[in-house]
Amino acid sequence: MTAAPIGPSRFHATAFVLIAVFLDMVGFGLIIPVLPSLIADVGHVDLAQASRIGGWMFAAFSLAQFLFAPLMGNLSDRFGRRPLLLLAIGGLGVDYLFHAFAPTLLWLFVGRIVAGICGASYVIANAYLADITPPAERARAFGLIGAAFGFGFIAGPALGGFLGELGPRIPFFVAAALSGLNLIYGLIVLPESLPQGLRRPVNWRACNPLGTLKVFARYPGVLPMGTALGVYLFASAVYPAIWPYWGMAKFGWSEGMVGLTLAGYGVVAAIFQGGLAGPLASRLGEARVAAIGLIVGIGMTIALGLSTSLVMVLIVLLITGIEGLVHPMIASLMSNAVPEDAQGALQGGISALMNLAMLAGTLFFTQVFGIFLAENAPIRTPDMAFYVASVILLAALALFVRARKVE
Repeated sequence: MTAAPIGPSRFHATAFVLIAVFLDMVGFGLIIPVLPSLIADVGHVDLAQASRIGGWMFAAFSLAQFLFAPLMGNLSDRFGRRPLLLLAIGGLGVDYLFHAFAPTLLWLFVGRIVAGICGASYVIANAYLADITPPAERARAFGLIGAAFGFGFIAGPALGGFLGELGPRIPFFVAAALSGLNLIYGLIVLPESLPQGLRRPVNWRACNPLGTLKVFARYPGVLPMGTALGVYLFASAVYPAIWPYWGMAKFGWSEGMVGLTLAGYGVVAAIFQGGLAGPLASRLGEARVAAIGLIVGIGMTIALGLSTSLVMVLIVLLITGIEGLVHPMIASLMSNAVPEDAQGALQGGISALMNLAMLAGTLFFTQVFGIFLAENAPIRTPDMAFYVASVILLAALALFVRARKVE
């Protein structure tokens, strides 16, 4: 039995955790609109080179998060949630200052690694809310964390784009100040949720992030479905990977416009995933919705490559919301294929798969974009990465159809 805070204490603790998760996602989205200008400013490179450097920076962030997420969770079981959460918030503030003052590209890479380590705090946030929330209310609590993630991704690019108009370093000073205020708030109001009697030694075997992928091979039909999901996630990484570089190169977008389009996509994704996923799955079935989403994704990546105006891009973004249902639909099908006592292991495996696919996909598509935007490119176009993504999405559709047939 945990020493769950009650009354005002529990309210402040919950508020702090949700703000921490929100700021994590704000920080993730904040950098996207201003990263091209920041890399170009610090590294003295053109947009093509900046995109390729940005891909390696995102890979450093994703790899750090992938490697440290299991460790952070285990350390919180040993030393308590409070010190790890406060450390993560303080670390994010330091990361933002690294970006704000970075004199060289090395500083930016160090900042991205720190952000990845601290961004793994969502694992501790989930554990903290589980500690202080009665079992009957946990679904609602985890739903609030999902909402904080969503609102953070909407607010981050919009804030980064708006502040980026004042200079590529300004958003990071603001983000550092927000993290500092949240750290002070946590130091004052955040109680420890895990009593000494329930703490356990660190399970180093459980800290192996690749070990979570073994769950896919344990149950019939899960591995083929997981393969299709992994290929889809790899292809969908094209959006966060090249969006700011593509918009600036093709349409001459400012940081503000990049931020607004990303925020708009976040709103569309929230509407589809939060309001339409359930009704569509009930009416058509998860498999059919996933297949439709993959087909739409193929068409929309081609349409983005062929787009000639902002209006066309906005229309595509509205329709692309359907593609965002692929991940939850396939995850649901995989969940139905494993027993109840393996659901946690499956979700851990899916999370690891998502991190690896996004890492590899972002690195791949930024390199493709940079190669085909360079002066000496065989075909000079900012659109090649989207065309390549459409082919990979076609492969994901084929794998998904095959997976359904072998079940």
